[in-house]
Amino acid sequence: MFRGDPAHSGTSAAQAPRQFHRVKWKFPTGDRIISSPVWESKILYFGGDDGNIYAVDSETGRQLWKRTTGGPAPCTPAVADGTVYAVSYDGKFYALNAQTGAIKWKFATEGERRFEAKGIHGLQPKNQTIADQFDVFLSSPVVAQGAVYFGSGDGNLYALDAATGALKWKFKTGDVIHASPAYADGVLFVGSWDSYFYAVDATTGKEKWRFHGGEDPLIHNQVGFQSSAAVAAGVVYVGCRDSNLYALDATTGKEKWRFNNEMSWVIVSPAIKDGKVVFATSDSSLFHIIAAGTGKSVLKQTDKAYMFSSPVIAGDVVLIGVLNGTLQARDFKTGEPLWDFQTETSKQNKGWVLTADRKFNEPMFFYSSWREAPVVGTERQFNIGAIFSTPLVMNGVVYFGSTDGNLYAVE
Repeated sequence: MFRGDPAHSGTSAAQAPRQFHRVKWKFPTGDRIISSPVWESKILYFGGDDGNIYAVDSETGRQLWKRTTGGPAPCTPAVADGTVYAVSYDGKFYALNAQTGAIKWKFATEGERRFEAKGIHGLQPKNQTIADQFDVFLSSPVVAQGAVYFGSGDGNLYALDAATGALKWKFKTGDVIHASPAYADGVLFVGSWDSYFYAVDATTGKEKWRFHGGEDPLIHNQVGFQSSAAVAAGVVYVGCRDSNLYALDATTGKEKWRFNNEMSWVIVSPAIKDGKVVFATSDSSLFHIIAAGTGKSVLKQTDKAYMFSSPVIAGDVVLIGVLNGTLQARDFKTGEPLWDFQTETSKQNKGWVLTADRKFNEPMFFYSSWREAPVVGTERQFNIGAIFSTPLVMNGVVYFGSTDGNLYAVE
């Protein structure tokens, strides 16, 4: 499932390559890939914005099957007991046969939507409700206790019977939930765009505690939990668009510390290993390693572009995707770059979206806050071969999707 395990620790048992050798294969789809691939029995499963859930042979890149849904599927599937679980923008939750892609059952939510607000990010007209162009993910399901759990644009956290799709319970929040719930010790941890982060009993659906993040009633920029949490050693680590990374006590919800990023969002899910927390920021393009116990900085490095892809620690290597179309590999101990891979679409740089050093040519995108101009600019950024997908490492191969429509296998 997303980030490998229900707690979303972001740590892989596999060792990532410390040198780049080649592209093993790439698999083309009909639209951008925001989803992250998951692996089961040498098969990769992922969603595409072309509306399909795919199964691809991990060795050859050959398509085994695809299942069409009624909308884009920018969620990361979960696979358990021969079933693939995935969410689509058609407002339905799908359970598919992992071998054939046949629909076992599907469940209709109250409907999907993106986070929206009047004058969001300072866009004009300020009194018009505008959908957030940066709300790009759908909630990725988690399977535990014979149930499957996921969030929805209708503001609910759902628990369904994993075998039948019957509704066990739903928990209502005040706004969109597109983060993936993390599960640990019988509790689900998930944030909502209502600015609250919740701990919910996985069996009953009853709230255990909630934590209030930042508010931004003026332009709704510094508000909402888009990041999916990671749980380790009784502590929940989660990023927020209020520019903080939070460490919360998993039992009480009490804040242990916060790490502020000076107005820059934390969209990624943090990764935790050996007492260190790895995360990155959006427009400030910072790569961080901080001490899990204190929240004090261990390492900070400036990168070239926004990071929405979540880091994965695979052995002594950290992998993370960047929105300039680059997959990066860094040394876990030092943070120093080991190698990177640039997608072909990024190299082509149509429309001069990137500068010569792979930074965003920002004056081209933010010359106006009026009507569709910022949305068009953001779309150009996103389509440069950007990597929102969280890398997956298996048997020395790194798998990830790109907005150029390809799923890549590199080694």
